[in-house]
Order: sequence, then C-alpha cells, then structure tokens
Amino acid sequence: MSSSKLLQLAIPLVKSHGFTREALAQSVLHLPKPHPEPLPDISVTALFGRGDDARRTLVNAWLEDARCRMKDDASASTSMRRALHSRMKGNEPVLGHLPEAFALLATSSSVLPVDPSPILRHAALVADQACWIVEPHAQEMAWYTRRASLSVIYLAAELHQLTSPNTAESFLDYLLENSGAAEKAVQEVTLFGSYIFRSWKGLAKSSGVL
Repeated sequence: MSSSKLLQLAIPLVKSHGFTREALAQSVLHLPKPHPEPLPDISVTALFGRGDDARRTLVNAWLEDARCRMKDDASASTSMRRALHSRMKGNEPVLGHLPEAFALLATSSSVLPVDPSPILRHAALVADQACWIVEPHAQEMAWYTRRASLSVIYLAAELHQLTSPNTAESFLDYLLENSGAAEKAVQEVTLFGSYIFRSWKGLAKSSGVL
C-alpha cells in the first residue's frame, strides 16, 4: 500500500474532512478495492507521521496537487492573471480549512513558535509555476526578479482571500496592475517579513494551533 497513492486519494476528502488524520484514514475506502474500514491511527502515523506531522504531510500534498492543476488548466496563451486566478480558484472548495492548514505549516518549526518560511516557500512555488506556464522558454534569470514580486502579489491576494473571498479576484487584479508597489515591498524585506509574521501568527491563534 503506497503512501503517495493514499495521499492522492485523501486530497479530494479535504473538502469534507479538512486537513485531518481522519481524511488520511478514510483514503483506503477509496482504493480500487476498498478496505472494509478506515486505517487505524497507528497506520496513519506509520505512513504519514505522528500527530500534526501527518496533517502537514496532507497539506503539502494538497498544495503540490493545486500547483499541478495550474498547469493542467493552462493553455498556450494563458496570461499571468489567468494563471494566478486559476490557482486561487483552486482554494475555493477548501477555503474554510485553509487558515488552519497554513497555521499548521507556520508552526512546524522546532525552533520558532511561528515560522513564516514554509508559507513564503509556498508562494514562491506558485510564482515559479505561473512563470513557467506563461513563459515556458524564458531563461530563469529573465524572470527571477518578476518571480519575487509575483510571490508577494500572490501571497497578499491569498491572505485577502481567506478573510474576504468575494473580493479576492479584484484585489489580485489590482496588485497585478500596480506591481510596482509589490516590487517595492520585495525591497523592504524587513517590513514585509514582519507583516507576514503577524498575519500568520494571527491565523495560527484564530485556528487554535497556538
């Protein structure tokens, strides 16, 4: 029984079960030859990690799947706006579960109580995927700076989506049309880092993780 296969089967269950050990346990019920009952908790631990580590494994698998869907939804003429809108649309079915999921990532460090670096990495990977979709033949250095500003834009829009989903698309459009403001934020690393830290610490507290 492959843990990667079970992870893929658990991803659609996030909508109903959230990013939980229960979603992972229920995955075996959706095999081609379903198990008669969910995985016992000891098996969830053996396959995916102890405690919240198993949940973080599911969060990361879901994020990777969402990036793959960006590519699947793209065409040869996909614009940056459309690529990022597609990614944000992928959040909608599980939007209520995302604050806790991101809070789990932000509290994964054994050193810091709240570490924004996994969230920053998530935004950077989305920007990477968007750049490759829109400019598949560009040299990496040609879009390196652009990727940094897109990370800021996407992360700000996603934070907005978690609190004001009805205006998330228009907010993303505004940021894309005024990308100079985002590029300035990249230069002000300390200010931006402080903003991200406060935002995700707030999410972690509101989700009961802290």
